Amino acid sequence: MKPWETLGRAQTPDGFELILRKHDTEYTIVADGYDLMVSRMHGSEEALATLAIGEGKPAKSVLVGGLGMGFTLRAALDAVSDEGRVVVSELIPEVVEWNRTELGHLAGHPLDDPRASVELRDVAQVIRDNERAFDAILLDVDNGPDAFTQKANFWLYNRAGLAAIQRALKPKGVLAVWAVNNSGQGFETALERAGFEPHMRRIRARGRAGGPWQLVYLGRT
Repeated sequence: MKPWETLGRAQTPDGFELILRKHDTEYTIVADGYDLMVSRMHGSEEALATLAIGEGKPAKSVLVGGLGMGFTLRAALDAVSDEGRVVVSELIPEVVEWNRTELGHLAGHPLDDPRASVELRDVAQVIRDNERAFDAILLDVDNGPDAFTQKANFWLYNRAGLAAIQRALKPKGVLAVWAVNNSGQGFETALERAGFEPHMRRIRARGRAGGPWQLVYLGRT
């Protein structure tokens, strides 16, 4: 049996180590000893984009928080028009480089699409700096609205963060948040109090191939 091969390492702002690993045709990004992303399970990451963009008016401008392995970006590009744009906010430069090299083929090299651009900064700052700019905002930076990969991400899901997301979205824009499991009614209630029309969709991690259930929270302005 072939051993896992380490292809790269990176540090998160909170000091955790990310490790890019490969075994045959499978890739994983390991964070603090657990699999943060696995290349064979990306159905819910794709659904994050297709559900959100399908929920609102035709999307011309999309913000993706978290590049991951590029599957959400690819789905967003496939859903917007030829004149659309998709901005990806990614904190870790090595993740962008991995998507340009070792991981690029997994999602069809989405970073090569001229409609895609990358901002190497916190998605929270991108949200603060934009007003009525996006038709959809897709957040896949945590394991859910109550399971943060870095402490500062708490802001994204509280009253102040959701109000800023409201301001960054165009009228009838859509917020979509990926989650590994259900956080109960708390986040849907928070969405409603922030002025969104909330609902939740359960999605198989491997799409039609099955896999564990994961969630996409949706809120329309």
